[in-house]
Amino acid sequence: MQGEKPGKKTVPFSRSQVEELEKTFPTPFHVYDEEAIRAGSRRLYKAFSWVTDSDGKKGGFKNYFAVKALPNPYILRLLHEEGQGTDCSSLPELLLSEAAGITGEEIMFSSNDTPAEEFALAKKLGAIINLDDITFIDFLKKAAGIPRLLCFRYNPGEEYSHGNPIIGNPDEAKYGLTHEQIIRAYPKAQKMGVKRFGLHAMIVSNQCREDILADAARLLFNLAVEIHTKTGIRLEFINLGGGIGIPYAPADRQVNVEEYARRVHDLYQEIIVENGLSPIRIIMESGRAVTGPYGYLVSRVRHVTQKHRAYVGLDACMANLMRPALYGAHHQITVLGKENRPLDHVYDVTGSLCENNDKFAIQRPLPEVRPGDIMVIHDTGAHGHAMGFNYNGKLRSAEFLMQAGGNFQLIRRAETINDYFATLNFKGSDFSGFARKKAPSLTPVKTKKQ
Repeated sequence: MQGEKPGKKTVPFSRSQVEELEKTFPTPFHVYDEEAIRAGSRRLYKAFSWVTDSDGKKGGFKNYFAVKALPNPYILRLLHEEGQGTDCSSLPELLLSEAAGITGEEIMFSSNDTPAEEFALAKKLGAIINLDDITFIDFLKKAAGIPRLLCFRYNPGEEYSHGNPIIGNPDEAKYGLTHEQIIRAYPKAQKMGVKRFGLHAMIVSNQCREDILADAARLLFNLAVEIHTKTGIRLEFINLGGGIGIPYAPADRQVNVEEYARRVHDLYQEIIVENGLSPIRIIMESGRAVTGPYGYLVSRVRHVTQKHRAYVGLDACMANLMRPALYGAHHQITVLGKENRPLDHVYDVTGSLCENNDKFAIQRPLPEVRPGDIMVIHDTGAHGHAMGFNYNGKLRSAEFLMQAGGNFQLIRRAETINDYFATLNFKGSDFSGFARKKAPSLTPVKTKKQ
């Protein structure tokens, strides 16, 4: 199979619903579709339901949602209800997981230039610690002690060449142990008291080809055999990383997760089973594919101007979604109420940041746009709000969880001027008059879908 063709992107809420929200919460804001997130999670788990646990029983698959994609405890708790854990790489992400009721081996803590206090908290929470450098074994021992379960991150270098601008090529990456190092790391950790072992690699990102995603599994399965042959150590789990892409642009393919799971299953039988190493649990750290397609940035059009090009100026900017400016990434745009009109105008869609690359779209065919129109930017459920910033004094927007029946749960309020100035130790100025007097309630807002 060659993957699934993406259908026309639609918005699961109406203009009237947005207008109802705006009575209390001005645009811009992000909206996440709870029912769609749950359905996508269940599809992933069903596709990998063939994976067995350490006792040979079904149920050995687990996704550790990459918290960096959407670091909100409401989302983490929702995903935990669907059987997912969390993949963390910082102390705040560990604390968010704990707040959402996720602890123990349902947390994967992947190190990256990690300070001692973060290793200490990860071990205290009982998280699976995943080291990406051989020198971190001794550092971990000093910082927190050696755990009974330990994972190592592999960097295959030129052995794997399916990099892209988001993740880069492995031989240039700062992450992971080289082949020679990882063969030495396992027996060293074993001598220091580690009893259980995992293997991990994150070497693709936003990849929509099932064969390339499966190649990463092939590489790790073969390495698992080599580790056992050379050290006698049997792995308890293999973490395939994340990397499952989503169809941002109309021409992009959508990954067929069933086909991907079938390819991984065939490789598992061919390599792991045939070499007598089963059962080995299969886990992932998918973030983008879990929430990305089910998030929307909602924004009002402020201005429509004509210079050398026609420009649509939004009340959102790259502080709300920086992927187009950072990567040149494509995000589809819907003008609410004009979904069926011809795309007979061409615009650059911009924000108000004092940077010329503050653009959500360049020379994008759209229906005629007027000031006051509501634009919805698709696929912002991962690496959208999470990558926000305050350059130019821009304030980060609110986040809503759209629940069944038209409820919109405010899961993060918008930043205020007071928030922006709260860390300044500067006496003699009072900015409170420009901020909301009271933070908005988190009570769900009921709207009617038209």
